[in-house]
Amino acid sequence: MTDYPTLLSPLDLGHVTLKNRVLMGSMHTGLEERGDWNRVAEFYAARARGGVGLMVTGGMAPNREGGVFPGAAGLFSPQDIANHRIVTDRVHDAGGRIAMQILHAGRYAYGKDCVAPSAIRSPISPFPPAELDEAGIEKQIADIVTAAARAREAGYDGVEVMGSEGYFLNQFLVTHTNRRTDRWGGPYENRMRLPVDVVRRVRAAVGPDFILIYRISLIDLVPDGSTWDEVVLLAKAIEAAGATLLNTGIGWHEARVPTIATSVPRAAFAHLTGRLRGEVGIPVITSNRINMPDVAEKVLADGLADMVSMARPFLADADFVAKAAAGRADEIAPCIACNQACLDHTFSGKLTSCLVNPRACHEVELDYAPTDRPRTIAVIGAGAAGMMTAAVAAERGHKVTLFDRADRIGGQLNLAKQVPGKEEFHGLVRWFAARIARAGVDLRLSTEPSPEDLRGYDEVVVATGVTPRIPPIDGAARALGYIDVLNGAPVGRRVAIIGAGGIGFDVAEYLVHKGASPALDPALWRREWGVGDPAETRGGLAEPQPEPPAREVWLLQRKAEKPGRGLGKTTGWIHRAALAAKGVRMIGGVTYDRIIPEGLIIRRDGAEELIPADTVVLCAGQEPARGLADLLAQAGIPHHVIGGADVAAELDAKRAIDQGARLAARL
Repeated sequence: MTDYPTLLSPLDLGHVTLKNRVLMGSMHTGLEERGDWNRVAEFYAARARGGVGLMVTGGMAPNREGGVFPGAAGLFSPQDIANHRIVTDRVHDAGGRIAMQILHAGRYAYGKDCVAPSAIRSPISPFPPAELDEAGIEKQIADIVTAAARAREAGYDGVEVMGSEGYFLNQFLVTHTNRRTDRWGGPYENRMRLPVDVVRRVRAAVGPDFILIYRISLIDLVPDGSTWDEVVLLAKAIEAAGATLLNTGIGWHEARVPTIATSVPRAAFAHLTGRLRGEVGIPVITSNRINMPDVAEKVLADGLADMVSMARPFLADADFVAKAAAGRADEIAPCIACNQACLDHTFSGKLTSCLVNPRACHEVELDYAPTDRPRTIAVIGAGAAGMMTAAVAAERGHKVTLFDRADRIGGQLNLAKQVPGKEEFHGLVRWFAARIARAGVDLRLSTEPSPEDLRGYDEVVVATGVTPRIPPIDGAARALGYIDVLNGAPVGRRVAIIGAGGIGFDVAEYLVHKGASPALDPALWRREWGVGDPAETRGGLAEPQPEPPAREVWLLQRKAEKPGRGLGKTTGWIHRAALAAKGVRMIGGVTYDRIIPEGLIIRRDGAEELIPADTVVLCAGQEPARGLADLLAQAGIPHHVIGGADVAAELDAKRAIDQGARLAARL
């Protein structure tokens, strides 16, 4: 008997039956562009071995002008087909099924040759698109159809036609981007002509025994977006044109509403998928912020979808499905939706990976093979770096002792989980606890070993983290540190925060909220961000109604630039917008003079100014906690230094976990 009977039940698609209701959603990894097809194949094969019912690749360009960036991968030649055959063969050998996503970026294409229904530049690209004429539109359709036929030739089980997230086909659907007056514009029946023609012609090209997924935009979240009636009309036409499945996409990339970040409630949009499901006769897939099997099971059991798409969770854990089926859900590495190593990497031109699983997209080079020479290893510090080191080393067969002076594991991850919108960090710490226990790590809390205590170990790893930096400001003793605040120290109604890095933003978020976290209350979250019902307002946009702030907050920094500029590439705007909605005053280019009972004296543009704060909070950076490492060096005891003790750069869990994993893999 399984805990997830609906999730793990088969899905009959007519010509083929999927073994479960789990779709690994499309993610651009950057692997295909690197040309190491063994590495690409292993990435997907690992997920096939992990039990996924169906996978969808990252978006493959149908032509050069439609690629998301110059040089984007696609099926342009016989050699491309042969390369993709390596992937599909490996997946099939592993017992899996895989579809190729065909993604035409339209005006989102980051290149000068981009094309669109109308010559309207995207706010997220510097390149104005060329407006297509009739012949140009026919070329795009023909190229998409050719890509689908080549996908079949390359051994794929199906294709997904990307019609969501504001990409090319989606751009034809809405007057926000389609100002045409010919047969491809004007009335909605004309604007939906392109996606319907694409699906009809793809089906004719690939035949009946081939999976054809259409990714439909369920709620655009942009001005002049689709109404609900238009979404339903399109869905029915796509079904009639020959689609096998409808996969529901949420929001355009340029939307002012976050859709997949950690502050978005789990399954926040599944109710809309459920509404669409009642309108069509083919299976419907739901997506966005579904990261654990119990969440997926509830969505399916409640009748909101026929299948669940999870993308980043399969970066976090390739064995997600197998662990769920075996009753080992506590062993599933949780996707915390941080975007730090996945989307932030993608949009920076780096190879995708995962904060909690550094092996993602590195399966070939980062191997946790069992050791043939077990050693005794002491790890000091049970934060992100230390926990990862201890877990991987013990799983490989080493005898590991993990020390921490605190009475619980987690280090500064325990601070992060106090911040509204970062509740997923609770699951991350729980997962580490389960993994450490299962691996047989000897955990010694409330313990600070001396160099002499460590002399007998074969390997010593120092992961003692960071200490907050105390800036040389007159009156600094009057201030609170961020650790005190996030641990619940009393704070006044007016707060000045010194330092506008990631910690400063987290502390501000913590201080302006009261009551329920919007991340745990979908209705509250929708009100705060202005997410309405697409049946009532075009595109599902409503007027934001943020809750009043719990405190008056100033967020200050020395740098004469916009605060938050150094935050995550794909999430920084969310943090800035959330604090602005709460009235937080974010000020750069200040000099801190002194802290007095009346508040904080600063200088700005040469003038002295009082910030009338009841409490001043120091978020002015960190320094490596290297005391033990220095003592070990003096005692002549070899050791490794990782994480914050190595480099104190904000609270960089991504780097810390990666360092810990790679060190443990080679010990």
